[in-house]
Amino acid sequence: MLDKGYINHQEITTITINQQTKQIETFTRLKMAGSHALVMAVLVMGIAFHSTLIDATIAKSMYFNWGAHHSSILGNGDDLRLVLDQTSGSGIQSKRAFLFGSIEMLIKLVPGNSAGTVTAYYLSSTGAKHDEIDFEFLGNSTGEPYTIHTNIYTQGQGNKEQQFKLWFDPTSGYHNYTIHWNPTQVVWYVDSVPIRVFRNYESEGIAYPNQQGMRVYSGLWNADNWATRGGLVKIDWTSAPFVASYRRFRARASAVAAMNSASQDDKATVSCF
Repeated sequence: MLDKGYINHQEITTITINQQTKQIETFTRLKMAGSHALVMAVLVMGIAFHSTLIDATIAKSMYFNWGAHHSSILGNGDDLRLVLDQTSGSGIQSKRAFLFGSIEMLIKLVPGNSAGTVTAYYLSSTGAKHDEIDFEFLGNSTGEPYTIHTNIYTQGQGNKEQQFKLWFDPTSGYHNYTIHWNPTQVVWYVDSVPIRVFRNYESEGIAYPNQQGMRVYSGLWNADNWATRGGLVKIDWTSAPFVASYRRFRARASAVAAMNSASQDDKATVSCF
């Protein structure tokens, strides 16, 4: 997740959905001949993750970590509203940390003129050398497409941004956003469509997040110094309050004791459900 008041101006790769799909299809064809063992391992891991499905409401699984005074959990405890106005944004986080699994949420993004706002949905550990896997949704002027900003941090090092344009209106209804994270790869999904893959190439000296348990976070805040057209378009506060809506947080994942990156030598303790 990029800092709320700062953006590191590294080169950001913008990829269309069709380009990413072609890349994934090409990789699949190249790997088909020699990856049966890997496929079986992933399938076994998938079954294991499925057996630890956390099928609880948002109210039972998460809590507000800021801005609770004007945000709310509604209905049966599985409907969340995060709010941004001139007094504050808001955020929520999971009670448990996870090490590998599939984390999914249904989200309806801020409608109308959302320029300058950022709605974030991400996994993160804590500390200066934290790990993190990001979905960030960059607001835009009415009628313009939302931009998905993705990034991944390992040991506090990011600079792996890629951006995508959504091919639908994400404010007219709820859509599924899933982060699938296992020892071999991280995949970002939108409505079951993989838009990005980050693979484990530790053998080639590229760091990969596989040592720290991470909690799930989401937040809505003012980022008009960078979010829309590099900060050229500011928030129109006459359109406030800005509201992002959430449903059905689900984690098919292994829950672990949360670890600060400063004490990562500690062993993760797996909790069974």
